[in-house]
Amino acid sequence: MTRTKATIYGWLLLLPAFVLLVSFTHWPALATIHASFFTTPKGTRPAIYVGLENYEAMFDDPVFWQAVTNNLIYALGTIPVSVALAMLMAIWVNEKLAGQSWLRLAYFTPTVLPMIAVANIWLFFYTPDYGLIDQIAHAFGFGATNWLGNPDTVLYCLMVMTVWKEAGFFMIFYLAALQQLSPNLAEAAAIEGCGRWTFFRRVTLPLLMPTTLFVLVNAVIGAFRLVDHVIALTGGGPNNASQLLLSYIYDIAFRYWDTAYAATLTVVLLAALSGLALFQFLVLEKRIHYR
Repeated sequence: MTRTKATIYGWLLLLPAFVLLVSFTHWPALATIHASFFTTPKGTRPAIYVGLENYEAMFDDPVFWQAVTNNLIYALGTIPVSVALAMLMAIWVNEKLAGQSWLRLAYFTPTVLPMIAVANIWLFFYTPDYGLIDQIAHAFGFGATNWLGNPDTVLYCLMVMTVWKEAGFFMIFYLAALQQLSPNLAEAAAIEGCGRWTFFRRVTLPLLMPTTLFVLVNAVIGAFRLVDHVIALTGGGPNNASQLLLSYIYDIAFRYWDTAYAATLTVVLLAALSGLALFQFLVLEKRIHYR
């Protein structure tokens, strides 16, 4: 096969993925950026170019800033806990244990459940007075608590549910990475008298850092795209205490039908996620490999 034919053959192999990527990722992103500079078309009234007015309205929107604050708290509360818990679970189920396969299945089961099913399970847990959490609290003499109706607790309730669902998913990646490590490393460390904690800190953890980077990228994206659970559990309430960026975009676009303002919020969200991903890949990736 000539060089030209090989090049054409390679591009033809890439063509289906390229068409899907352009059709469902790049073109919608460009269309969203374009729509953010116009008003929302309604009926026979076409969209009107308004420049940066949508962005100015966004900076003056108190609900937007509350959603940003909520999302940052949510991300800072769920990402480190999910990643650390996933790593610990992976290390545990990587050992030779009785019922090891069942334990792995138990950890991974929340991941395969549909998001709406997970929301309904936790809705039962959080239901005041007769929910599972309040039933346990009654046994210890505590009263009923409206977990999802209290602005001080609702966001933390979402965070607990997210950690429960996401940790098992991240565990699979860590487990796969641990199984790729050579057993000779542990044997050599044992001969040298290295303890389990020292071996984990000096050997296991550094070798897991490439996997940790991959998990962090997915965890950050996941923390800013939560919408199903918010709609099913709280609807963003009470008083926007559980409103996150994507759920707010959903409300603006489909409840209030202001697609132009929703596009503006989407552009900001995409820019923030792109910046975080670039930082993780360009800065953190240089610090995670042995030299």
